[in-house]
Amino acid sequence: MKKNTKILIPIPSYGFDPSETAIPWKLLSQNDFKVFFATPKGKKANGDSIMLTGKGLGIWRKLLKAGKDATLAYKEMYSSENYCKPLSYKNIDPNEFDAIFLPGGHDKGVQEYLESPILQSIIPHFFTSGKFVGAICHGVLLLARSVNPHTNKSVLYDYKTTSLLKFQEKTAYYLTKFWLGDYYLTYPETTVEDEVISMLKDKNQFLHGNFPIFRDKPHNLKHGFSVKDRNYHSARWPGDIYNLSFSFIQSLKSL
Repeated sequence: MKKNTKILIPIPSYGFDPSETAIPWKLLSQNDFKVFFATPKGKKANGDSIMLTGKGLGIWRKLLKAGKDATLAYKEMYSSENYCKPLSYKNIDPNEFDAIFLPGGHDKGVQEYLESPILQSIIPHFFTSGKFVGAICHGVLLLARSVNPHTNKSVLYDYKTTSLLKFQEKTAYYLTKFWLGDYYLTYPETTVEDEVISMLKDKNQFLHGNFPIFRDKPHNLKHGFSVKDRNYHSARWPGDIYNLSFSFIQSLKSL
């Protein structure tokens, strides 16, 4: 394994999913990878408070909020040195990093991350350089929107991928709309799955995986799902995070 392997995790100022950020951070750190964060203005960010507390999720709180493993990892990450001193998007030099990991989140606050022209201009470097890329949930949408300047197509155009499923997004919305309105619809006019598929060469490159209702665990991965295609790893929701993290780490160890 290459020494001092540096991983970049860009996040929005507010609203990222704590499970999809803190668990990979913890596992990467435990495996001696150096993890760096970037936020829009270089200020310390905050995860989605609804996911951390369950407030407003009503009877679905236990099913939808972050698990104890994620909340504990989030508290640890939140006080870590690199998390407290993130880069600003504009100061990211992709040449300094060996890999990039893109978490998701569905609060409207993630739009500044998903729509960032700076991030969209940086991401193609990781694909054209053959560096490892990991993405989960809405993080895949950021990739889909990033255009390879050599092809003028999405960096995902000829990759197999998954992302948050339309079924998951719509179900979470209908279960919680009485309390939370369109909180679960980051973009009410479309779904993550539909936009990602629209950027692919063939809709069959999008993989749905097993039925996503139970979450995977560190020592029981059977409920999770992730897709690996060359240098790229993707997953659907927090219930896949251990599958994705372990697969991503295994690839990084090959450096």
